[in-house]
Amino acid sequence: MNGNPTLRIQMDRTQWSAFIVGGVALAACVIGGVLNPSSFFQGYLMAYMFWLGVSLGCMAILMIHYLAGGRWGFAVRRLLEAATWTLPVMLLLFIPYLLGLGKLYDWTHPQLVSRDPLLQHKHLYLNIPFFIGRAVIYFAVWIGAAFLLNRASNEQDRHPGITTPATARVASSFGVVLYVVTMTFAGIDWVMSLEPHWFSTMYGLLLLSGQVVCGYAFVIIVAALLADTPPFSEVIEPLHFHDLGNFLLTFIIFWAYISFSQFLIIWSGNLTDENPWYLRRFAYGWKWIGVSLVALHFFLPFLLLLSRDIKRRSSWLATVAWIVFVMCVVDLFWIIAPGFRRVGLSVHWLDVLALIGLGGVWVGVYVYQLKRKSLVPAYDAQAHEGGAS
Repeated sequence: MNGNPTLRIQMDRTQWSAFIVGGVALAACVIGGVLNPSSFFQGYLMAYMFWLGVSLGCMAILMIHYLAGGRWGFAVRRLLEAATWTLPVMLLLFIPYLLGLGKLYDWTHPQLVSRDPLLQHKHLYLNIPFFIGRAVIYFAVWIGAAFLLNRASNEQDRHPGITTPATARVASSFGVVLYVVTMTFAGIDWVMSLEPHWFSTMYGLLLLSGQVVCGYAFVIIVAALLADTPPFSEVIEPLHFHDLGNFLLTFIIFWAYISFSQFLIIWSGNLTDENPWYLRRFAYGWKWIGVSLVALHFFLPFLLLLSRDIKRRSSWLATVAWIVFVMCVVDLFWIIAPGFRRVGLSVHWLDVLALIGLGGVWVGVYVYQLKRKSLVPAYDAQAHEGGAS
């Protein structure tokens, strides 16, 4: 547990405030769902994919740290571990989404499948029992990886001097590969199949890269909030923020590369079964969302993160991270919403409430997990080393 009484009080207050706000927003969502089930499940799916992405992105970063090393990861390890332990709650929050499959996916309706040769061809894969079975496998892998990583951290606390537990290295080695595979298929199942006549082999990697970007933005924001608070302030240094800023910049470039590569390949191919996905997102008001992503999710963070001074000042870096974090929401909205709203750009009030509701629950659980252990792995050998790498 954290030994700072003031910090403990602040975290308790944040936790319960998040739960209250989230509970009220979700209650309003339920009422809205009774009145308009389709809009409710659409908003719920978008919000769910975002907050699940934060959890998985942080887990991926934790595995990268265990494989690559570096004091940047030691400093924020507890922040990442707490995020991975939100996955069991995300499993529970997956249940309402399953109740809305018929409102979201055309392939769940036998009468539509019977009239569509392509859906008939895909029916062996896109059917409800197999869909649910694959989801069980995804969550088993993710929660299993989170369990092993956190158990390795606990083992390190019990055995002073261990820099990187063997369990963490092994779990991370297999976990990174399994994360890429499972998230690729989950992206196909939960998002790409919303428009079952369209496909992209890069789609899963696009969602995955966005999750890691979101995870880095999130951990930078939390680290900046705690930067002046003991015991975290005793280990976090400008060099750590500099490293985190570099990683954020790297994955923003990677996300932009994957996004542009998918667009270029599809557009240059000029195939009638692939182009409509982008044509729909370039029509009406959707194109301005795309323009904002290019400007605020790539060019602005890219230019700002080239500055060494910005990356070494926690408040400045956190401002950039907030921009990226918000744009991650916009990115998912641009990817998912046009599949439902083909007439033009629109934001339903249930989209906002679902994001707030699930976010409140997620933040409340996150803070609860953060309180359970010290913010700093005190018995790690790196706790007594200077500098960063």
